[in-house]
Amino acid sequence: MKQTVLIVGLGLIGGSIAMNVSKKEDVFVIGIDGDEAALNMALKQGVIDQASFDFSKSVIEADICILATPISITINYLNKLETIELKKPLLVTDVSSVKNQVLKAANRLEQSMISFVGGHPMAGSHKQGYTAAKPHLFENAIYVLTPSVHATEEEADRLRNLLSETNARFLTFTTKEHDEMTAVISHFPHLIASSLVHQAKIWQETHPYIEHLAAGGFKDITRIASSNPRLWQDIFFQNKRLLISMLDDWISEMERVRTYLEKEEKEETYQYLLHAKQYRDGLPVKEKGAIPSFYDIYVDIHDQPGAIHDVIGLLAKEGISIKNIQILEIREGITGVLRISFASNEEQVKSKEVLSQQQYEVMIQQ
Repeated sequence: MKQTVLIVGLGLIGGSIAMNVSKKEDVFVIGIDGDEAALNMALKQGVIDQASFDFSKSVIEADICILATPISITINYLNKLETIELKKPLLVTDVSSVKNQVLKAANRLEQSMISFVGGHPMAGSHKQGYTAAKPHLFENAIYVLTPSVHATEEEADRLRNLLSETNARFLTFTTKEHDEMTAVISHFPHLIASSLVHQAKIWQETHPYIEHLAAGGFKDITRIASSNPRLWQDIFFQNKRLLISMLDDWISEMERVRTYLEKEEKEETYQYLLHAKQYRDGLPVKEKGAIPSFYDIYVDIHDQPGAIHDVIGLLAKEGISIKNIQILEIREGITGVLRISFASNEEQVKSKEVLSQQQYEVMIQQ
């Protein structure tokens, strides 16, 4: 017997989930989105079986409802569920990166027909919308589940089974554990990245050429600042208590570094940098995290016609897809460096092998 799955929001995350759920033979997928073009595209591609603009009508038909919407909108939908007379049990989940307020709303639900298991697929992209969705987005990524007081382990298992085609790694945390960890490794870094961009923008008034110098490493460490501002505004205010606390910690940390520099405490500064390097180098290499991973190789090339074409041609011949390519350094008559980015660690390693066999100098930086 087929189960009906309602997916509200067909953006990057919702669209990618729909692409995986629709692979299952025992599901009928209804999609809701304010973008009619996205709905039509999903219908044409067979990602959804039916398009809808009516949440109340569609949720009555559903066995499972996935709210792939911004946090505040997700909470509004949860509140709306309380006013809808359901005819059969409904398992509800979300994709919110902050769980506190969502779980509060879910725990308040008094409808006996509703059970809620919070979800957070910890993978993403700097791109947004249905056109950025891809079925392999969650492959090997951590997918956190945070069950509400109304959910059982069997219902969490049911959700894992529905999402099994994502090939994600499912972990279960409490709301507090989830929000604290994501604040540390996702939300706060985004805030810092945005502040670094603002700092560069201010300095550009003094040094107009600074935007050209910022094209390399600076763009790397601030890449997440290119994400959807409206979405991140919502995240910041949903998790503001933790972020304010971390800002206080960050300010204290920067005061400590400032003291090292003012007092010329060279050994303390070295140890500070060394400990940061050791911790960073010890992080898991092959795991996807809350911030999108980029798998890069660095290739030395000579300044001659067709040099870049030759490298790309070798990778294309092996069926390796390139996500991004950048010339880091090349001057007339001197060896330059290409940075080539891939979607997976497997493509990264294979590319190194292919190019190394052709006598290219290739480096993988972890």
